[in-house]
Amino acid sequence: MCMAKKIPVRQCVGCGEMKNKKEMMRVLRTPEGETVLDKTGKKNGRGAYLCISKECLQKARKNKGLERSFKMSIPNEVYDSLEKEFDEENG
Repeated sequence: MCMAKKIPVRQCVGCGEMKNKKEMMRVLRTPEGETVLDKTGKKNGRGAYLCISKECLQKARKNKGLERSFKMSIPNEVYDSLEKEFDEENG
């Protein structure tokens, strides 16, 4: 009996779509209280996932997806820095 390996699926906090974890970027809330882009997906802290598209980042900003995920308010500067990191990452 062959058990198929389960592919981890996560929900985008921007568009709400379920996608393969590998196709998404992880936004991390560190134990120190920082909100950063987790490129490795392995860092310690609470993670929320976004599709790798700027639209989803903007949707998450508009519908407060990260706020809901982290159960706290996210300052605009955090979204700005995430957008900047995103732009650098995806040229």
